[in-house]
Amino acid sequence: MLSSCDCATAANSVLFLRRIGTVALLFILASLSWFVLYKAGETIGFKIPDSLTSHAPRVFFFIPPSPPLPPPSVLKDAAMEDKTVILTTLNEAWAAPSSVIDLFLESFRIGNHTRELLNHLVIIALDEKAFSRCLVVHTHCYALVSEGVDFSKEAYFMTHDYLKMMWTRIDFLKGVLEMGYNFVFTRFIGILSATPRKLASGNFRNFQDADVMWFRDPFPQFYKDADFQIACDHFLGNPEDVENRPNGGFLFVRSNNRSIEFYKFWYTSRETYPNLHDQDVLNNIKYDSFIIDIDLKMRFLDTTYFGGFCEPSKDLNVVCTMHANCCFGLESKLHDLRVVLQDWKIFLSLPPTLKRSLPPSWRVPQNCSLDSLHLYAPPLENVIQENVEQ
Repeated sequence: MLSSCDCATAANSVLFLRRIGTVALLFILASLSWFVLYKAGETIGFKIPDSLTSHAPRVFFFIPPSPPLPPPSVLKDAAMEDKTVILTTLNEAWAAPSSVIDLFLESFRIGNHTRELLNHLVIIALDEKAFSRCLVVHTHCYALVSEGVDFSKEAYFMTHDYLKMMWTRIDFLKGVLEMGYNFVFTRFIGILSATPRKLASGNFRNFQDADVMWFRDPFPQFYKDADFQIACDHFLGNPEDVENRPNGGFLFVRSNNRSIEFYKFWYTSRETYPNLHDQDVLNNIKYDSFIIDIDLKMRFLDTTYFGGFCEPSKDLNVVCTMHANCCFGLESKLHDLRVVLQDWKIFLSLPPTLKRSLPPSWRVPQNCSLDSLHLYAPPLENVIQENVEQ
């Protein structure tokens, strides 16, 4: 017969073994969960680079949720009371000091009721250097790294990297809508406006890099009943006319079932229209009956308020944004954007009576004229060969 001491020892041994088993089971479950999450991240093309994990807590990574997850802290911290955020993307090509990013932020600081909007701006960095630069110049920074493509350099229009960049953006914005956030999106990445082959032949019809200077709060000019509203290269006078030529460099989207379904449709339509970029696909699907079926309210923004180099706004008394579209080459863009900021500062210095009686207009485009597209001649032979191989 076992003594009471022996029984206690046996009971303790059983309890110890149970605890070991429980710990081992928890470890196995945790390992499996991590493995599943890691493989899921690889599947959708996003990963956390090792070099970024050492940053302070302001580092945020986003994996588009399906189904939606709780919103990342960076979006929550930047959101307005109605859960609206301002989003822009940045890569290394335009993140250098005294480059376009500094002009972009300066426009907010000198604009009319735009400085406070910086509190709601999230810069989505597409590479490590852009993220590091963002931390220097802004508060809300977001590291979005896509596996299998280099987003750090200027991407030639319609190359593989360009298309990957554009469709990653559409998928990302769909995820933001699914998390319940409205957004103003202003594209801000280094894109060369045409492939070298198209430049050599003169066969190009669309210019896709888009950098927007903000001079007035745009929200009063947005349509109250619209789900999706977008700036135009050319505005025909009717905001509901689908014949307007939209430009995806500036848009405002409200989060609801209609806009989410539209972004899903837009993203999947890349398979229906292979080798087209997001804006050309939009120009095709805007006629689709699906838009009517989901009752999406689409509006096109008037260039009077949301002008660009393609179609400049005429009156600085009412302009909200200035869009550096229809421009090729970083140096040309920087030159003309600096002129835009100078024009705005001159306008601000005028007495109110002179502003109203003789509304000044922009002195641009200058270097961003169509002639500059033909004069710009960097050594492109290697890039031509690369595009042929792709």
